Amino acid sequence: MASAPRMDLRSRASAWDRKYSPYLYISPFFILFAIVGLFPLLYTVWVAAHDWDLIMGQGEFVGFENFTHILGQRAFWISLRNTLSIFILSTGPQVLFAIVIAYMLDAHLRAKTFWRMGVLLPYVVTPVAVALIFGNLFAERFGLVNSALETIGLNPVGWQSDSLASHIAIATMVNFRWTGYNALIFLAAMQAIPRDLYEQAEIDGAGRVRQFLSVTVPMLRPTIIFVVITSTIGGLQIFDEPRMYDHSGRGGSDGQWRTMTLYLYELGWTRSDFGRASAVAVLLFLLIVAIGIINFMITRRIATADGARQAPPTRAGRRAAGRARGKKLSRKEAAR
Repeated sequence: MASAPRMDLRSRASAWDRKYSPYLYISPFFILFAIVGLFPLLYTVWVAAHDWDLIMGQGEFVGFENFTHILGQRAFWISLRNTLSIFILSTGPQVLFAIVIAYMLDAHLRAKTFWRMGVLLPYVVTPVAVALIFGNLFAERFGLVNSALETIGLNPVGWQSDSLASHIAIATMVNFRWTGYNALIFLAAMQAIPRDLYEQAEIDGAGRVRQFLSVTVPMLRPTIIFVVITSTIGGLQIFDEPRMYDHSGRGGSDGQWRTMTLYLYELGWTRSDFGRASAVAVLLFLLIVAIGIINFMITRRIATADGARQAPPTRAGRRAAGRARGKKLSRKEAAR
């Protein structure tokens, strides 16, 4: 009779272990996220609500005054325009080129490892080195690109004085560095696609292009969503390339390519106004969240539409498709 309470205590301990131990196992991630992720974000909001100076420290509470001041500045809207322009010019071509390169690397090539490592080399190069090299390439007076244009009889382009031209040059740097990295991500996803799907498509008479559009791209949809979201976060936080594009590092004489991160840097470390710099950081965070939600909604709608179009075939339809494939196979064997 004395062992009953002990057994009851053991059963309670076992029940507690099954109930609470999973939370204990995953707690290191949430603790680390709270320290290095959530706390800095909340502290930035706190700083944005105060008149905070780099030297004097925390000042009086001002509420939304820093936000209203930033939203009323022309420099903020120019930096927002530049950020979105560079983001659009880099993210779209980057994803498209990465998918095409990955599809080429997934084919039967000699020295596959060499080519796969080759596309990753631009990512290994430091952003500062890439910016310095491309900054000299797109220099207006002695740049290699303008020299080549003048050689073939074209007028030189104002790669630094013109806003759109400077955005194209900076987007080229971003694409050069990140396309190969994303291509390897797409390549890993392509290698997980069952090869039976390609064989069935080939039996149905689909060529390489049709297989790519009808088999590869639909199967890559989750990976495309992941790459688009990560590229969105990185593209809106771009700093190194526009910072090193010229010698001043201020985003152009009239802010032609000054991004939101450069504007934040100027407010915080040049003007020593941490309150307004933190307000820009909060606005940038909200912009990233908004664009991420829009991307998620668009991709989910596309996935739902594709699922509706690709309804599961009936048993009679599967039998008819099997007979059609059998006839095609017999025709090919007869032709051989």
